Amino acid sequence: MAFIDGTVVNVALPSLQQSLQATAIGVQWVVEAYSLFLSALLLVGGSLSDHYGRKRIFLIGVVIFAIASAWYGIAPDINHLIIARAVQGVGGALLVPGSLAIISASFSEEKRGKAIGTWSGFSAIMTAIGPVLGGWLVQHVSWRAVFYLNLPIAAAVVLISLWHVPESRDRETTGRIDMKGALLATTGLGGVVYGLIESSRAGFLEWRVLAAIAAGLLSLAAFLFVETRVKSPMLPLKLFRSRNFSGTNILTLLLYFALGGALFFLTLNLIQVQGFSPTAAGAAFLPFVFIMFALSRWSGGLIARFGPRLPLLVGPTIAAAGFALFSIPSTAAGYWSGFFPGVVVLGLGMAISVAPLTTAIMSSVPQSQAGVASGINNAVSRTAGLLAIAVLGVVMLQVFSSGLKHRLASLNISDQTRNAIYEQRIKLGGIDVDGALGQPSGKASANEDPKKQSIEQAIKESFVSGFRTIMLIAAAMALASTFSTWLLLEKGSIKR
Repeated sequence: MAFIDGTVVNVALPSLQQSLQATAIGVQWVVEAYSLFLSALLLVGGSLSDHYGRKRIFLIGVVIFAIASAWYGIAPDINHLIIARAVQGVGGALLVPGSLAIISASFSEEKRGKAIGTWSGFSAIMTAIGPVLGGWLVQHVSWRAVFYLNLPIAAAVVLISLWHVPESRDRETTGRIDMKGALLATTGLGGVVYGLIESSRAGFLEWRVLAAIAAGLLSLAAFLFVETRVKSPMLPLKLFRSRNFSGTNILTLLLYFALGGALFFLTLNLIQVQGFSPTAAGAAFLPFVFIMFALSRWSGGLIARFGPRLPLLVGPTIAAAGFALFSIPSTAAGYWSGFFPGVVVLGLGMAISVAPLTTAIMSSVPQSQAGVASGINNAVSRTAGLLAIAVLGVVMLQVFSSGLKHRLASLNISDQTRNAIYEQRIKLGGIDVDGALGQPSGKASANEDPKKQSIEQAIKESFVSGFRTIMLIAAAMALASTFSTWLLLEKGSIKR
């Protein structure tokens, strides 16, 4: 459910933006509202799993996730949609850490790597089915239909869990759930993300932006202070005494920052710039998923043969090459020559990285703290994506705006039209060109109207300029994760 939702939503974003007349900031919040609560509460979800039973908390999360899915399928406007996504994030925070914690509690250390590899493979299957089916629904039914995909899956998950999943918990856990820490983490991340996203609209010097970022940073500092004082912290800082645990979480932060930001803008590029249908855009990432699935068990076994260090040096480096390949295609790129090479190389790099990374994290802590460790690592990966969309969104808008202003200045159009186009820059590739030209939408195609064609080409070229910058930043972050592995991870086998 979690993997299918993350990919399906990206495919639906361009249609959603057009249908609800949303800005790029509104589209960002559709993703960020979910990621914010998921990231901030994953640690609580892991703690709740260890306290009250991993199966029980997992099932509660599945039900909340499904209810929120139905809600945002009928949302009348962008604000309702954002609120529903936030509720879904709460459900995701309960179900996501439970899945890995259940696996870790159910398999011996010798079999855990392959078990997690199998988990990654089946997640990849749903990741493959989701975008294609979702794209078809967007193209032939409605973007709203996409969000109902979770309902039958949720029903199946509940039945399977009730019949076949054993209950497990940490019998040594005592004390209260750290709700104070959860509140500070949510406030801190929320303040930083709000400030970054709103800076695209208001500018960094706007007092609301500065106040939000300052409040967020202070809340995060308070969160770390509280975690050193409470009896049962949601983020046990003592776990970071393990060099492997610290190193792999830093690697996760850097690598998933790159992946989260890249995937968000890749889908917008394919649909709004390259002209892919939603179905084709959903299918564009299938080679990535197939590679992940085909190599998942093999990569899970790498850690037993070589330890975590070698695959976590090689994998992110290959992934960095994949991100760099995405920076090559222009505005008229075909799939096979333009995007397929990057998809394949990125898939290979992530396949080598994911299972060894997850196994290294889960094996670097005592089994009794598997839920907390899973929650921390998932929180790190989700926080990375949350920050990536906020930070890279600012970069994208700045590069796009600068490029658009320059290109519009060279076109033979009126100042009124030029200003009408530029004022919509916050929509990125979703700018309404017909409205700026004062004609009904769809009245004249770009081929029939040279003026419209030149404006749309300027928008596409400006988007690609920003997209290339994002991909190169993603490549640099992936290389930084390789460096963190070389610097922090121990040589040889994992030390428990």
